[in-house]
Amino acid sequence: MTDAKTKKVEKSLEEWRDQLTHDQFHVTRQSGTERPFTGPYWNSFETGKYICVCCDQHLFNSETKFDAGCGWPSFFEAAHKDAITEIEDRSHGMVRTEIRCSTCDAHLGHVFPDGPPPTGLRYCLNGHAMHFVPHTRTDTENR
Repeated sequence: MTDAKTKKVEKSLEEWRDQLTHDQFHVTRQSGTERPFTGPYWNSFETGKYICVCCDQHLFNSETKFDAGCGWPSFFEAAHKDAITEIEDRSHGMVRTEIRCSTCDAHLGHVFPDGPPPTGLRYCLNGHAMHFVPHTRTDTENR
């Protein structure tokens, strides 16, 4: 797995296209958005971690996932402070904060200031931008 201290992952669009599914490529490399209630993980609440579909960087933990009712996986905190990069997004006639993987620059989704305590943030992600890695029994025992 990749962490924030690992060097940047850079590939050509052709290399990304070969690695990713059509939906994953559209979301992560073309800043696409899946329709609400259609992508993976929006209603999944298993214990584990969510990693970048492009580079395997650890992005979010299941303990910070919540049901925002919006149809996309939502979290109130990133796995670590260097996991994501925030960018001002002025597309679609509004101002939002886009979030990207800090290692490979994959588009993940957006962050909004309407989440639950303790952060008050809602990291709203496209499910196609992530893979879920369930905690094993050993992981749970070692906490």
